[in-house]
Amino acid sequence: MAETPSNMLPLGTKAPYFTLPDTLQNRMVSLTEMRSKTATVIMFICNHCPYVKLIQDKMVEVAKHYQKLGVSFIAINANNAEKYPADNPENMHKNAEHLGFTFPYLFDESQEVARAYQAACTPDFYIFDSDLLCVYRGRFDDAKPGNGKAVTGMDLTNALDALISGKTISQDQKPSVGCNIKWK
Repeated sequence: MAETPSNMLPLGTKAPYFTLPDTLQNRMVSLTEMRSKTATVIMFICNHCPYVKLIQDKMVEVAKHYQKLGVSFIAINANNAEKYPADNPENMHKNAEHLGFTFPYLFDESQEVARAYQAACTPDFYIFDSDLLCVYRGRFDDAKPGNGKAVTGMDLTNALDALISGKTISQDQKPSVGCNIKWK
């Protein structure tokens, strides 16, 4: 497994709009309908990546906590499902149900949305403010397979806490590291 760092979308970038199929609810979902007046977290994830598997339980826990505070979460899988069938929409649906996702799990079959966000790896996290401007991009925390560090979600939650409380989000943001997006 080759470690790939995120591209670190420039802070202040407006969130690219999209409408994609939600594999959990079997309907089309748009950024316009899912955005929050508090914050919107967009996560590029997949089913098979060991980096995602390591954090997925804590990721769901963090999402449930912050959804109660008005934060919207959206997960997107842009992997080539033909070459990686574990990441096809049917398996996305099963995985989301199994893990108890309380947020949409969208399939970016064309990979256009991933390219618009400059996503490079799974997992890759973005936080957008009420105006849909990027205020955070990077890692969930410093845990990764084999390094023995606890999965805490600290990097993401520190940024969310600062945004919610009206404080400045640290500009010292570390790139996420994970499996590369499986491009067509």
